[in-house]
Amino acid sequence: MAEVTRRGVLAGAAVIGGAAAAAAAQGIAAPAALAAPPADGPPPPAPVTVGPGDPRYRSLTQRGFNARFVGKPDYVRVVSTTAQVVDAVQQAVREGKRIAVRSGGHCFENFVDDPSVRVVIDVSPMRAVFYDARRRAFAVEPGALLGEVYRRLFLGWGVTIPAGATAEVGVGGHVLGGGYGSLSRRYGLSVDHLHAVEVVVVDKSGKASAVVATREPSDPNHDLWWAHTGGGGGNFGIVTRYWFRDPAAKGSDPAHLLPRAPEAITSFYATWSWKDLDRRSFEALVRNHGTWYEHNSAPDSAYAGLFSVLMLNSRKAGTVSLVGHLDSTGAGAQRLIDDYVAAVGRGVGARPDRGQEDEPWLQSAANVQESSPASFKGKAAYLRKRFTDRQIAAVHDHLTSKTGGEVDGSLWLISYGGKVNTVPADATAVAQRDSILKAVYMASWDTPRGNPEPCVSWVRDLYRSVYADSGGVPVPGAVSDGSFINYPDTDLADPALNTSGTPWQTLYYKDNYPRLQRVKAKWDPRDEFRHALSVRPPK
Repeated sequence: MAEVTRRGVLAGAAVIGGAAAAAAAQGIAAPAALAAPPADGPPPPAPVTVGPGDPRYRSLTQRGFNARFVGKPDYVRVVSTTAQVVDAVQQAVREGKRIAVRSGGHCFENFVDDPSVRVVIDVSPMRAVFYDARRRAFAVEPGALLGEVYRRLFLGWGVTIPAGATAEVGVGGHVLGGGYGSLSRRYGLSVDHLHAVEVVVVDKSGKASAVVATREPSDPNHDLWWAHTGGGGGNFGIVTRYWFRDPAAKGSDPAHLLPRAPEAITSFYATWSWKDLDRRSFEALVRNHGTWYEHNSAPDSAYAGLFSVLMLNSRKAGTVSLVGHLDSTGAGAQRLIDDYVAAVGRGVGARPDRGQEDEPWLQSAANVQESSPASFKGKAAYLRKRFTDRQIAAVHDHLTSKTGGEVDGSLWLISYGGKVNTVPADATAVAQRDSILKAVYMASWDTPRGNPEPCVSWVRDLYRSVYADSGGVPVPGAVSDGSFINYPDTDLADPALNTSGTPWQTLYYKDNYPRLQRVKAKWDPRDEFRHALSVRPPK
């Protein structure tokens, strides 16, 4: 059996990072004093405009993580400063051209690469990470990759933010959609530590400007900050800077203003061969996993530092895998991991192939290995409780079907809960605050030779079967709690695929959607920033 290591399984799967590459699009309010990185380096490069025929055009338009979509904008504007973003937005508005923004490029859908998008503003050169003493917060620009952020925060101050587990994801879209990751069960979401945002917005007259919004209730731009704590990319403007500080932090010592990073972690895997799993054993495995998270997702759990993914792969892959890590090492960590793997495998019958390793935290978290784009279709959901027995049976039937033996497909159940669930549902734009797992459904195919239709049909059928009792989608209820905007899925807005009567806006935002609409009306009155699942202006 091929060894399945944590790094090997997680690398290249931006799914865990959760970064919608509609990316840096957000909004902010009346002009405030804007911050700049410390002036101890070379001046930023001038903006660059790249059109068809330029040798750089293909690289800039085909760097989206999902190779299923490739845009053909009139030009790409590569920018390095907030002022350059303001100028780029102003020019596009003046020309009447549809705008999209790209930072890390990890959007699941074609929000950036839609045919109607005529101008792509590429903020990938904006990668500064520094401590802003005036705001007592860490400033991070949207083009910085998570691995770079982790490295700079850790080496400079020994701190981190609880963001994605995939180092190559860009900060731009990841944070504003409510990005989560391997430390979220212990420390909460990235947006739970978001102190302020700097955003380029367009007013009713068509004038572009940059403003800053903070979490301070007295800030007149507070609503714009709130919309960026889970509202998703491409809605209000373009975020050009984030500031992070733990809301409970005191004083001005930067080493105490964000969570301390772990010293080391223990990574582990357990892999079962499909040849050893019949229906009964597979269903026991999935049931055990969900039940364990029902019982071990409190914020004070001994397992608050556990991050794991149960990878239920189609039979074609040959295996089902449990991978993860614990943010500590030694005998105590070993006992917790052994007990966890034993609980998941209890009664399954087949013994898994197991392995693990201890490594320094930075080596694990900050290893940026950018993967090539791949063609895929992704779907997602939150789980408040484990799948019902009927749902588990539906998963088994699809993974082991004739098509399941032919397509590269999977359902990942990713750990959640813990400290995330201590925040009120209306305190941020992330409304799902009592879930224990995230479910991600995927199917991929070769590019460009592969035929997408069997793969797309298979993952859609799997999703509809799992949620057959609620109109084919995860309507909030006893087990499900809607979906995650950083894993966008335009199927939820298709009445042929969503027959629940629950609109896609409710699936993503629940009761927070009307407030997001009010922010939209105030900060993007011309609807300059939009895509297939963007917040709609109120009627």
